[in-house]
This record gives sequence, structure tokens and C-alpha cells, in this order.
Amino acid sequence: MLDPMTLSIVVIVLMTLFGLSIGIAMLAGTVVYLGMKGFDTSIAAETMLQGLFNSYSLLAIPLFILAADIMNTGSLAERLLRFSHALVGRFKGGLGYVNIVSSIIFSGMSGSAVADAVGMGRVEIHMMTKDGHYPKSYAGALTAASATIGPIIPPSIPLVLYALVSDASVGYLFAAGILPGLLMGVMLLVMNGIAARRRNFPVDNTVPVSELPRAFVQAIPALMLPVILLGGIYGGVMTPTEAAAVAAGYALLISVVLYRSVSFRQFYNTLLTSARSTAAVGILVAGSLAFNYVITRENVPDMLAAWMAQFELSATGFLIAINILFLILGCFLEAGAVLLIVVPIFIPTVHALGIDTVHFGIVVVINSMIGLLTPPYGLLLFIVANITREPLGVLVKDIMPFIIGLLIALAIVTFWPDFVLYVPRLLGYRG
Repeated sequence: MLDPMTLSIVVIVLMTLFGLSIGIAMLAGTVVYLGMKGFDTSIAAETMLQGLFNSYSLLAIPLFILAADIMNTGSLAERLLRFSHALVGRFKGGLGYVNIVSSIIFSGMSGSAVADAVGMGRVEIHMMTKDGHYPKSYAGALTAASATIGPIIPPSIPLVLYALVSDASVGYLFAAGILPGLLMGVMLLVMNGIAARRRNFPVDNTVPVSELPRAFVQAIPALMLPVILLGGIYGGVMTPTEAAAVAAGYALLISVVLYRSVSFRQFYNTLLTSARSTAAVGILVAGSLAFNYVITRENVPDMLAAWMAQFELSATGFLIAINILFLILGCFLEAGAVLLIVVPIFIPTVHALGIDTVHFGIVVVINSMIGLLTPPYGLLLFIVANITREPLGVLVKDIMPFIIGLLIALAIVTFWPDFVLYVPRLLGYRG
């Protein structure tokens, strides 16, 4: 007969294979474990509720989701694209550069790769393909790849989830994401430049330099959002959670009052969309909190740390192994599940090897974002496939060079912790 821990995992795997949410599957697996152990099954509900109510930082997630949805509903995305086009659209393969630069800017507002791909992505793909200058598969692949920058440059929903399981500072994690996110953008720009020359992409209809100031002025209200957020957080004016509320309020204010691009009905539909997205994340968090009780009760983190100690891995060797493991897991699990289920198991080993938890957080989140591009799970691939109506196999072929660029960025981030921690240390981080 299977022991309770094994049976719990079997239940989770089977329920997930049958299409149930992994959050619900983890709750069911936890109840099965508690029942077989003879414990009160209400422990699952108690653990879940305590974890949700005692984590103030979790409140940032629905607020950042709402802010991103409001920006996608209003005209902010189009204004950012217009500014990016005026800035970098004059080069060979320019609309590819516009796609990437727009995602870099938008990443300072949304904190979500899915929000970038669904909102900005539709506009970016249409912009690149309307004249037939770029294949739909290339536009979709580039859009999916550039969307991975969203959760690295602050604000970031995955970094909030990582902070929940690691006790690392959300503020310092946000600061640590700035340079790696920009590095990812640079690598995608390089890959787009290589593709533009190899595939002879055109120089698109350029915006005159004289129009750049006008495009900038029109985009200023949207461009100010990251400035307000980061300035408020690192100036000590507000916490990351309060900054999320400010982001949602500011996005609504400029969309309704200044741009007048959101009607009451659109705002109501935006609230419904945000509520659904928040509920999906909430179920995942609740399930992971309950199942983490099982992991802790069975002493899995310490057992894993003792097992890995046999191999006498250095910090560098451990990070290489983690990268390989997380890249494989990213092919089969969604990013939130990896961060909430797998990462807590390795935190004791991270501490034992003297690896900085902020640096480790950036490494695992970048891994999780690359996992959104890799089949068979590849959530971003499915999103852009739905937008472009292109076969998944064609998209995978076009996205491979961008994955290589992101892997190079991941290697730099992994082996150069001082690069990741440079900005946090400027802000007083002692790690």
C-alpha cells in the first residue's frame, strides 16, 4: 500500500492530468494525506486561510492584475507602441524592435507575462503583420519572447509569489529584477537584428524624427507610472502592496479622465476579467499553502538538503543543477506552481550553500518565464498561437533563437550575482 505522502502526490498528478486546476488538485492531495494520517482534515483549510490572511504582500497580486487589465482596456498600450515606433522603428526589422521596446516599457507597469502577451501582444502582432512584411509566426514568437520580460522588470507578480515562500524582501527583489530584465531585452534586440539581416526584413514606414517629441508627450502619462511606482517604493513612501493600489488607481485615472478611453461598461468588464484572473491565482496559492503543510510535515526540505550534501555540490554546481531542473519543469508546470511548490523545497539548501535568496529568486523566475515558451505546456506559445492562428510547430521553430538569447541572459544572471545585486545594494541591501 502506498504511504500517505506518495498517495497524495499520485492524487495531485491524476487530477491535474484530468484537467483540474493544480490548486484544487493540491488541496485534494492534502486532504487525502491528512485523512490517511488520521489528522483532522480541517487543518488544510486552517493552514490555507492563515497563509492567505497573514501575507500582506499577496494583496499586491490582484491590484497589479487590475492595473494591467485597465491599461490593456484603455489606450495606454497604443500610445506606448506609437512612442516606441517613433523611437526605434526606423531601423531594419524596426517593428521587431518596437515590439521588444514596448514590452520593456509595459513590463514596468503590469508585472505579468500573460497580460503583456494578451494586451500589448494583439496590437504588436497586428502592427507587424498588417502589411505582410513579417510572417505571423515570427511576430507571434517575438511577442511571446518579449512578454517574458514583464515579470522580471518590476513590478512582478512571480517575484511577489517567490517572496511569499522565501521570506525575501519584495522591494529588493523588484530592484534586483531591473538589470536582468534589461539584459533580456538587449538579448532579444540582438536576436531580432540578426533575424532582420538573415531574413531580409524591411525598413518599415518610419516616423519622422520631428514627431518623436509629440509621441513622447502623448506617452508621458503612461511612462510616469513606473516612475511613480519605483520612486514611491524606494523612496520609502509606500510598500510594494500600496504601490500596486496606486498603480491600479493611476491607470484608471489617466484612462478615464485624461485619455477618456474607458467607458463604465468596459471598466465593469475589466473588473470581471481581473476577478477571474485573481481567483485562478488565489486557488493556486491556497492549494500550495495547504500542500506545503504536507511537505513540511514530512520534512522534505531537510531530507533533500541532506541528500544533496552527499554530492558535495558547490554553490555554482547547485545553481547549474537548479537551472537544468527548472528548465525541465517549465516544460510541464506553470510558473506559479513551480514557484509555490518546488522552490520552498530548495530554500534550506540555498541558505546552507550561502547563496543569496534575492539572487536565487531572480534566477528561478527567469527560468519560470523561459518555461512559458517551451512545449508541451508553453502558456505564452498557446496564447500567441490563438492570436495568430499559426501551428504550434511553426511558432516553436521561430521562437528557438529567442530562447537561446534568453538562456544566454540566464547564464549571465546565474554566474554573476553582483550584476543582479548591484541595484539592491545601491538601495541599502546588505546581502
